[in-house]
Amino acid sequence: MAIHNPEFFSMKSGKMLPKEEMLEVKKQNTQLHIGILKETTFQENRVAMVPDAVGLLISNGHSVTVETKAGEAAHFPDNKYSEAGATVSYSKEEVLKADIILKVTPPSVDEIKLMKGKQTIFSAISVGDLSSEYFKEMISKKITAIALERIQDKAGSFSFLRSMSEIAGNTSILIAAEYLSNIHGGKGLMVGGIAGITPTEVVILGAGTVGESAARAAMGLGAVVKVFDNNIYKLRRLQNNLGAKVFTSILQSKVLTKALKAADVVIGALHDQHGRTPCVVTEDMVKEMKFGSVIVDVSIDKGGCFETSRTTNHSEPVFEKYDVIHYCVPNIPSRVSRTASYALSNFLTPIILNVAEEGGINNVIKTDLGIRHGVYVYNGILTDKNIGETYNLPYKDINLLLAAF
Repeated sequence: MAIHNPEFFSMKSGKMLPKEEMLEVKKQNTQLHIGILKETTFQENRVAMVPDAVGLLISNGHSVTVETKAGEAAHFPDNKYSEAGATVSYSKEEVLKADIILKVTPPSVDEIKLMKGKQTIFSAISVGDLSSEYFKEMISKKITAIALERIQDKAGSFSFLRSMSEIAGNTSILIAAEYLSNIHGGKGLMVGGIAGITPTEVVILGAGTVGESAARAAMGLGAVVKVFDNNIYKLRRLQNNLGAKVFTSILQSKVLTKALKAADVVIGALHDQHGRTPCVVTEDMVKEMKFGSVIVDVSIDKGGCFETSRTTNHSEPVFEKYDVIHYCVPNIPSRVSRTASYALSNFLTPIILNVAEEGGINNVIKTDLGIRHGVYVYNGILTDKNIGETYNLPYKDINLLLAAF
């Protein structure tokens, strides 16, 4: 609709005439159909959205279809989703008819084949574990795919990764405490200490979110904590965030070796954004560690930072080498799946509500740089350079694509 405003004029036939001012047209709130798939990846116990979050979406006028037993591993039975107002379906095909598909791990190629096309997928992505067929199917169905771990908030932080890292860091200390006790054949030590008894020593490799969370949990139990990282800024930030003076050092071989010899627990929390985690603890260093000490290699999903590490799983999580217990399970948050599922729901729910308020995912991608950062396939066009080069697939810059529309 237009109105006349006397402050705007144009010249026509030598006369001053009022000029029309265009008013902004408000976006209409879009009703969405959301599908929540059951996880099929080995020992993935999380679910993309919990019943409470589903109820919030439904109260905002959206419809939700949940695949049966999707929340079972996180102790959210089907009836909880039904009570929240969702439709529980025994048919995967019915779930895959939704406008927006939610899944923790990437959907399988077979699941993508069942999709009707021109839909949006929110899931994590591990490029090395996928195939060219996966991306080709997405392209053929004109899917828009958004990686959870690449989405940035307004502060430039990767919120999904941060919440999962906090869970992994806290849980790693609890795991270490479990295996340090004699319940699983450990040497019967308590993480921390009491009056008159020397506290246990915890060495943490990495001063990122995982390392900081692990340090906070270990200090809370009364342990002596030592943190190593080659990034001085991260070490300073960690000390500032903890509000206490913690022993910190760069990854200097002699200092690290000495710390490992005295350690009861070592947490591997190093991370490399561009590839394999640097292996900073050699086999010889592990040989020098105390009998019955515990290694928790949180970095194992990127290769691990101990030369003696090898991938384990939740069914058989540990092995011993040189009398040192190694815990090398890649997906630690899945061990506390209910907490992790709540964290994931808290991350996803505002995004979905925003998609509705902005009139669809395309409008959000155009206006929200954080969401755009997570897009790797846009309307059937691959937009990730790394994926394109890895699988020899054509790709285009998403910013250029948006400029063309």
